[in-house]
Amino acid sequence: MLTVSDLDLYYGDAQALDGVTLQVAAGATTAIVGANGAGKTSLIRAIAGILKPARGSIRFKDREIAGLPSHVVCDLGIGQVAEGRQIFPSLSVRENLEMGAVIPRARATARQTYDRVLDLFPRLRERLDQAAGTLSGGEQQMLAIGRCLMGKPDLIMFDEPSLGLSPALVQELFRIIRALAADGMTIILVEQNVAASLRIAGQAYVLENGRVVLSGSGEALLADPAVKQAYLGL
Repeated sequence: MLTVSDLDLYYGDAQALDGVTLQVAAGATTAIVGANGAGKTSLIRAIAGILKPARGSIRFKDREIAGLPSHVVCDLGIGQVAEGRQIFPSLSVRENLEMGAVIPRARATARQTYDRVLDLFPRLRERLDQAAGTLSGGEQQMLAIGRCLMGKPDLIMFDEPSLGLSPALVQELFRIIRALAADGMTIILVEQNVAASLRIAGQAYVLENGRVVLSGSGEALLADPAVKQAYLGL
């Protein structure tokens, strides 16, 4: 579904991505792991159209999307749950969800999608008229995911979704991600909880200093001695 080839990205003179190449299969969960500053978020932002790569190709469903504006990428079917949640704090839960469906691809089925999101997140149904900024961290993350789903994406990119959540809420978050995957959603998962992300990933890539240094199945990387030592403390 998504193919990234030889991608270079710079912030001024500083290179953030160096020849990154990876593939994301339709209906699969693909994990991208690495230390802080490895280039994970830069890669997500380049795919989303927020950052423009200096070189390389990003193809989504056989269409070149590198350098396209982010609203166009979103309307093609790529959704993002950004690091830090990025909800609209002064708007209600209901209004935040409605904002997710403003793109053309989502409008026709917005009512059905809205009902599905509230079935997936019953706590949001109880707080529809509450200002989003007054929700707990876990509820805000649910809202961020729900708002993304309102856009009817074919692929969702999660950028550090468990950041700042309690262990119980992290378990709930991964349950939701697994449920979306079971429904056939294509997922890219960038996550600080390396072990949990590799356990649910069919394919995984390790980024170091903007380069892909390891790739394979999530299970294989979970058993890799280098990954164990660098990211699992084993």
